[in-house]
Amino acid sequence: MGDYLNPSNDGFEESINSKIYVDKTGLISYTNKIIRTQQKYICISRPRRFGKTMAANMLTAYYSSGCNSDGLFAGFSISRDSSYKKHLNKYHVIFLNIQHFLSEGDNVKAMIKEIEKDIFEEALEAHPELAVIISKKKLTAFLQKLYTSTKTPIIFIIDEWDCIFRENQNDKTAQKIYLDFLRNLLKDRQYVALAYMTGILPIKKYGTHSALNMFREFSMTDPRELAEFVGFTQNEVKGLCKVFKLNFEEMARWYDGYYFSGLRSVYNPKSVVEALLSKHFSDYWSQTETFEALSFYIKINFNGLKDTIVELLTGEKRRINISNFSNDMVTFKSYEDVLTLLIHLGYLGYEFETQEVFIPNKEISDEFVTAIRDAGWEEIISAINASDELLQAVWRGDSKIVEQCVEKAHNETSILTYNNENALAYVISLAFFNARQYYNITREMPAGKGFADLVFLPRKNHMDKPAMIVELKWDETATSAIEQIENKMYAEIFRDYRDNALLVGINYDKGTKRHECVIKKLLQ
Repeated sequence: MGDYLNPSNDGFEESINSKIYVDKTGLISYTNKIIRTQQKYICISRPRRFGKTMAANMLTAYYSSGCNSDGLFAGFSISRDSSYKKHLNKYHVIFLNIQHFLSEGDNVKAMIKEIEKDIFEEALEAHPELAVIISKKKLTAFLQKLYTSTKTPIIFIIDEWDCIFRENQNDKTAQKIYLDFLRNLLKDRQYVALAYMTGILPIKKYGTHSALNMFREFSMTDPRELAEFVGFTQNEVKGLCKVFKLNFEEMARWYDGYYFSGLRSVYNPKSVVEALLSKHFSDYWSQTETFEALSFYIKINFNGLKDTIVELLTGEKRRINISNFSNDMVTFKSYEDVLTLLIHLGYLGYEFETQEVFIPNKEISDEFVTAIRDAGWEEIISAINASDELLQAVWRGDSKIVEQCVEKAHNETSILTYNNENALAYVISLAFFNARQYYNITREMPAGKGFADLVFLPRKNHMDKPAMIVELKWDETATSAIEQIENKMYAEIFRDYRDNALLVGINYDKGTKRHECVIKKLLQ
């Protein structure tokens, strides 16, 4: 048993001994199916705080012949799988945390030498009969001999594999040396039973160098059959909220929002755990170093980036092309490349079918607000800060103050092309930004005989607030907006709120360049 060759199961044991552990051993069922097949190379890219290291420790505990892990996995889903006993602790495992090695070396070449040295030292202790091979200083020759002499193939688990591309962003020579090392170690080697790599960035496009083209990638843009292992699922979070007696709707508002094909609700696991343990909903994301990246890339302000982020803050989605992204943190040709990086960092969700990006939840929305404040986007921050005044004015029926607040939001978001009702909707949504703490807000909601522009339904813990329909007009009148709500019977969706519901009509007049508002209480 060593630190790198056939390590112990201590890391996974810590996870299952923790107060909160969600069973993700189903991942082992998948890896068991691909061992010793042409699909045995997989790379999992996830943001920080999404359980990459926990999964790596779990696989190490299961496969490593350096420990007996049967007791650890008893009761978990993998123990009921037909492949469970066949692969349990039956392999040589080499576990490498590249971040650890990089932090201790002066450069990539020194790091590679340290990796080889540590594996050699542990191998010599466990297999002194292979000393002659080790003395030749050829790691691949030793691993082949280890495989043939013990009749046991090797599983490689490489955590933080991409840290070199994040920390040595502009050192193409170092990156090539590292990729060549991995290719020589893994590609077409008889001793490899499985290679499992984790990181933040995908691996497909590091320049024209295709050293690792044998890997299948599972990323935040397309996790495919491994989607359920990206984070916590809705059923898992519901169960945890029930045990810890925490409001599930609030949990979803704060940390849900990542969704993939076949799995429409995925939660940030680290933030969920923090909220459960502290019994307090808050922004736990800013405790990661990736916030600096968010702030930095917003400040770059590629043409189109600012407009897009404002739209995303209002709850909108934007279709983008992610195919040109170079899978590094320095090569950007357009704002779409920046947004694609933010998907991989966890700051944006992505819907594969529609190719749209969006801000997934309140926690991330708060991070964007902090970042744009840091970037100096004062006009946007001013509009957001004024949203409380707007909401209070609507509640008390003060249409003149509403008109002034909307006018202010319009003037302060003049970066948006303001020439149609859709642009007006963006401005109104930003003006009502802080209403989200009280309401579920839906644009173009089916209602009565049509679609209501904006519907505000109170959250369960804010049922004292009035439900609202906001209908928008362009070059008509605010009164005609109210008439449309009534004539098309949009208010039928308010059956449960008839004692406390408001109809709000807002019109923008192109000629006078003024906004007009009418507020009417829904009568029973």
